[in-house]
Amino acid sequence: MRIALTGASGIVGGFVLRAALAAGHQVTRLDRSTGFQLGDAPDLSDHDALIHCAFAHAPGRYRGGEGDDPEGFLRLNGDGTRHLCDAAVRDGVGRIVFLSSRAVHDGHPPGTPLPDDLPARPANLYGQVKADAEAYLATLPVPATAIRATGVYGHPGKWRDLFGDFLNGCPIPPRIATEVHGEDLAQAILLLLERDDPPAQVNCSDLILDRHDLLAEVQALTGCPHPLPGRADPAPLRVQTCDRLHALGWQPGGLAKFRATLPHLLC
Repeated sequence: MRIALTGASGIVGGFVLRAALAAGHQVTRLDRSTGFQLGDAPDLSDHDALIHCAFAHAPGRYRGGEGDDPEGFLRLNGDGTRHLCDAAVRDGVGRIVFLSSRAVHDGHPPGTPLPDDLPARPANLYGQVKADAEAYLATLPVPATAIRATGVYGHPGKWRDLFGDFLNGCPIPPRIATEVHGEDLAQAILLLLERDDPPAQVNCSDLILDRHDLLAEVQALTGCPHPLPGRADPAPLRVQTCDRLHALGWQPGGLAKFRATLPHLLC
């Protein structure tokens, strides 16, 4: 399959690029290294699929990623996504996968379960941009799927500051969150490309991870003597179910993959 991939130099895009090449696909990179910018409508002729992972945001921030320029944030990510999808339709691309976010559900009450078909209810500009893009995908005359990813781990920057604070004896506030390894997210995206009739939205999440447990693993690996944070209250957590991906045969790595990855993140 010949795939056009935006954001290949980013975190998720990098995982997708490596997975797609390993699976034998031909990949056209659409990122800064090739001169692509959000807002462009590139020639996508002869491509079978578009995977759209690019996202313009303030460094290190997604929610709140608009910084002090909400209009630019909306223009690049909102208009840019629409222009890109229009180019895909124009040039006969057969299927599209869009990297969305669990942030489309931030407006649901704490503790709400998040099934695949739950309507979006964003509570911030980041979630709104993703939800608007999902809605636009639903109008396209080609198979298109939005994959609502949770927090992504497996890359060197993940938890770097947290680990540093813990190892230096700084107080760590309790927190619990959902996570998925970037490799598992990439595999989910490639699975969706294999479907002639993909679902319009899917959730992508794997672990429920408390900082207490995360840092206990770090403590075991490093011998760090500092106290662990208390456990967070899990009741407010909004947990995604991933029934649609599991029905396609998706099998994320779970705790075994997390434990195998952690030593590399500590290097």
